[in-house]
Amino acid sequence: MSTVCAVSTPQGAGGISVIRISGGDAIAVAERIFKPFGNKQVSEMAGHTCVYGKVVSDGETIDDALLTVFRAPKSYTGEDTAEISCHGGIYVTKAVLRACLKNGAQPALAGEFTKRAFLNGKLSLTQAESVIETINAGGRQSLKSANLTREGRLFRQIKSVSDELVTLLSQLAAWNDYPDEDIPAVEQSALENTLDKAVSTLKDIITNYDRGRIFRNGIDTAIVGKPNVGKSTLMNMLLGYERSIVTDIAGTTRDIVEESAVVGGVTLRQSDTAGIHETGDTVESIGVGKAREKLSQADLTLAVFDSSQALTQEDKELLDLLPREKTVIILNKTDLSPALKECDFSGFSYVVSISAKNDEGLPEIENALSEIFRLGSFDDGGVIFANERQKLCADNSLSYLSEARQALAFGETLDAVTIMIDKGTDYLLELSGEKVTEAVVDKVFESFCVGK
Repeated sequence: MSTVCAVSTPQGAGGISVIRISGGDAIAVAERIFKPFGNKQVSEMAGHTCVYGKVVSDGETIDDALLTVFRAPKSYTGEDTAEISCHGGIYVTKAVLRACLKNGAQPALAGEFTKRAFLNGKLSLTQAESVIETINAGGRQSLKSANLTREGRLFRQIKSVSDELVTLLSQLAAWNDYPDEDIPAVEQSALENTLDKAVSTLKDIITNYDRGRIFRNGIDTAIVGKPNVGKSTLMNMLLGYERSIVTDIAGTTRDIVEESAVVGGVTLRQSDTAGIHETGDTVESIGVGKAREKLSQADLTLAVFDSSQALTQEDKELLDLLPREKTVIILNKTDLSPALKECDFSGFSYVVSISAKNDEGLPEIENALSEIFRLGSFDDGGVIFANERQKLCADNSLSYLSEARQALAFGETLDAVTIMIDKGTDYLLELSGEKVTEAVVDKVFESFCVGK
């Protein structure tokens, strides 16, 4: 493979920039443009060492910098790698990159360093995919999800299943292909047990998909209630700054105000909606319609009620619209004399009393979220899919393996059962990257940023 380079830090001015060079000529390229202060040459540097010097091009000094050298195979990509840490100005960063390109390196494509790590056996495909999840993590739970996959937990579970299936397939093939040899037939009980175990494991992993999606993408959250109950104040409290306009005038929010906040380690993609009530105002009624639509689409509903006011008919009608299993009842304005109690909301498992105005009640909301989405159980070693590609492979594998188990129970021939097991196993090998086409690999890495 050619020697490539790219800026691995974000574009824009900053304290430092890192330009990464990787490939067979990485050390030679670095030596042409980097001059250490002292007598030591770049080519003499051992792996995992760093030296201070200057970057030069066409006889002119570009910048003082640090050079770190990683020798193959003990590098991120598995190749010789050099990283230049220079000052983070936009012009100086581009000047160092141009010097690399003028002296033998080629521009790296999106995700090329991680792709090379996969191709060189430094990462499995699932681990490589977790890298972009780590970069995009918006909260503690999404980062934990990415870290679990990067540790190889998903790969190990999938490989455990696929290894048993491959062993089973080899036994079936040997028995079928060499009938004259004294090869014992695969016992039906062993065949059934292997398929049952594979199906059970895949079902468990797939069940976690929605939870993993929430950790990665955040919880789509609708904040609903009558006008002037404190919806916008609640949103501002969760955000930690004023985003929604707050006034004593009912109906201030007429359109949906959207913003994300990290609450309890997970991202809430909040939508502060117009107060749901009957109105003759044309503009406000459009906002109410959007609020109802948002309510029907949300993963989580924060239903806000004024705890100082008794329930009205409009409140009761709103309660009838709420999905009980994914709703937190918020009794706001606890700083005023109470007129509502938690027992007024029978049938709802999560009722929290707060004063959004005084920033009181956030821990109680976090506890409710933790229970609804089982955030606390995420440390139990569960495996989370990083993307739809992995989920689709698992779904297809489960479908074929379930068919194989059913065919076996109905007395189908071993030839037919073997074909189904073979297809199911192929999808698992595609998921892990052990048997994957070049087109699939290219698709995986095209979503990465250049420099990673």
